[in-house]
Amino acid sequence: MSSRRLRNRLAVVAAAVVVAPIALFAPPVTAEEADAADLRVTYVESARWNTGYTGEITVHNASGTELSDWTLEFDLPEGSGVHQLWNATLEGSAEDGYTVTPPHWGATIPAGGTYEFGFNGIHTDGNSHLLNCTIQGSPCAGEPHQGLQHGDLSVAYFTQWGVEERGYQVRDLIDSGSAEKLTHINYAFGNVSADGECFMTNEPEQGDAQADYGRVVPASESVDGAADGPNQPLRGNFNQLRKLKEQYPNLLVSVSLGGWNWSEHFSDAALTAESRERFVRSCVDLYLKGDLPLIDGAGGEGVGYGVFDGIDLDWEWPASDGNPHNVVRPEDKENFTALVQEFRDQLDELGEETGRHFELSSFMPAGPWRIDTGYELDEIMPNFDFITVQGYDYHGTWESVTNHQSNLAPDPRDPGDVISTQTTVQAYLDRGVDPEKIVLGVPFYSQGWTGVEPGPEGDGLFQPAQGPAPGTYADGTEDYRNLKELSGFDLYRDDDLGTAWLYDGETFWTFDDEVSMTQKTDWVTDNGLGGVMIWSIDGDDAEGSLLSAIDAALGK
Repeated sequence: MSSRRLRNRLAVVAAAVVVAPIALFAPPVTAEEADAADLRVTYVESARWNTGYTGEITVHNASGTELSDWTLEFDLPEGSGVHQLWNATLEGSAEDGYTVTPPHWGATIPAGGTYEFGFNGIHTDGNSHLLNCTIQGSPCAGEPHQGLQHGDLSVAYFTQWGVEERGYQVRDLIDSGSAEKLTHINYAFGNVSADGECFMTNEPEQGDAQADYGRVVPASESVDGAADGPNQPLRGNFNQLRKLKEQYPNLLVSVSLGGWNWSEHFSDAALTAESRERFVRSCVDLYLKGDLPLIDGAGGEGVGYGVFDGIDLDWEWPASDGNPHNVVRPEDKENFTALVQEFRDQLDELGEETGRHFELSSFMPAGPWRIDTGYELDEIMPNFDFITVQGYDYHGTWESVTNHQSNLAPDPRDPGDVISTQTTVQAYLDRGVDPEKIVLGVPFYSQGWTGVEPGPEGDGLFQPAQGPAPGTYADGTEDYRNLKELSGFDLYRDDDLGTAWLYDGETFWTFDDEVSMTQKTDWVTDNGLGGVMIWSIDGDDAEGSLLSAIDAALGK
């Protein structure tokens, strides 16, 4: 019933498209005269049942001329095939690929308009999205972006919760111009269960499979302008990341495991050879092979394959305290080494099967004592493609005195234990880490205190505070995009330290703006480091100002 209604609706659309323009405009151009760069194709699976589904394809013509002769070619994932197509002519097969041309009665695509057709297909519970799709011989998503012209890494964390809590969509990476300035996206986070495996759930505080691959993304928020079908097996952030990679094929996406809240069971997962093998196998199956559990009608074997290109380990921290609920053991240091080796072995095994290289990276701490307590750097570094080093949270509102949270160099005015990016990175270099494998983390958020007296310099720095400053999402922190809109504050900066702060006589925010981001990035390139990592991209403004500053400095 649903497919018949869709067919009737498409027939009406097609009739309107064909008849009106012929009478009102000059003869449409042919395929040879049309500019394929102005053509796009979007697809949505609009219905699914048992072993069948309905697919809806829209050809968008952004050019200033009509088009009457067009050719669309595509493949479908293994197990999917076209059973019946309407409002167009179909040739080919699931084995050899499909070619679609206008119907015998003609189908003009108007200038600035669209043409829609649909089909019923068969499936074996997998995805049905179009593969190797071309229109007039050009990619359906438009000519792919060729990637950065510099060789440095530009890594951004994209937060799972940012879509709902902060209104930051995958599409915002394109609208802000950020996608073209990134080499990597780390998707935060994947959780580790009490039995030591990667898993998915919608249980509060344990996972958000709905955001990951269950949420139906509307057309207005979709990367390619096509809404998720309500019954297609891959939706949400994962489907949007897959679409993003079609437009930016050089962009790599890794899933980051753990984080501050979800490192609780890392020690258990890494404890024995058997637990490590089981843990890594579960993560490879879930994220890299894409075997997503069925939750609320989404998921299935292999439906997430191709979304992720690697694993990012964010165990905070082996053998030392992190979140109070974490399991911590003295042997975590050696077990982390063995865990990294197990990940590398299984990623290489999958790479041999698929002909792909799957990356392995890790988020690493500031502070030499954490490094020596938790990491055998000489053993683990050969197995990592790169590591990201914490360049922020040096100080924050867990302390009662204002300070810098991401200063590049030590501040001689600091009355306490001095920490800086320079001393942090030097600790890794002193332990033999190749600088090209070090990617410096920078914050797109701030730390803030209130009840702060001016102090002898009148700038509020290194002064006692009454408590955390009120923030939009949590007291004590604020995103750059919100902080830049504050009024009534004086801006202070120290160019030697690569840091800035705001103070209004009561409230103090230590933060990074475009100037300090440029200073930090210049230091990265001057010292031969591998690039810059951002926590997190949803903190940037709508124009992507902070990332643009980083990109410009990396490209010097």
